[in-house]
Amino acid sequence: MQTIEIKAAKRENLGKAATRELRKSGKVPSVLYGGKENIHFSAEDNEYRKLLYTPNVYIVNLNIDGTNYSAIIKDKQFHPVSGDLIHIDFLQVFEEKPVIIELPVKLVGLAEGVKAGGKLSLEQRKLKVKGLIKNLPDALEVDITNLGLGKGVQVGELNYEGLELLNAKNSVVAAVKLTRAARAAQQKD
Repeated sequence: MQTIEIKAAKRENLGKAATRELRKSGKVPSVLYGGKENIHFSAEDNEYRKLLYTPNVYIVNLNIDGTNYSAIIKDKQFHPVSGDLIHIDFLQVFEEKPVIIELPVKLVGLAEGVKAGGKLSLEQRKLKVKGLIKNLPDALEVDITNLGLGKGVQVGELNYEGLELLNAKNSVVAAVKLTRAARAAQQKD
């Protein structure tokens, strides 16, 4: 899994007024939990852009006043009108402790149903998994080459070494849907 580094500074003052001042100066208040104690810190808004505005999932190497912590994003909050990032929560991760995270789905191959005139539909862009950090891939690859018209791939059919899928077993990840042209071609046969 890819890592990204963010430089941050501990927050001395907590509360509404201090948080408002931080945001005015272009910083985002943040918290790291899951370790021995919660750590309140802030980082420049630009530090988070490369982390948030991408479909990729990263392990974050937080450099808070010279001390490094491995973490993942647990929650983020945006302003309802301006869309600016106003707060972000990180969960500290450890090598020996499993973590629950959503990973992106990557479809591999050309489905037979698409060759026959169907339309490929990715129903779930991300799947929730549980596993050790060392076992987490950048994306969950789903082979769709044998997918025919009107067929789908369900979560229960997928299996990844060292990972446990937490989504409902009968939920559809990807499907080939019948188009009007494909339906008309089937009726002629």
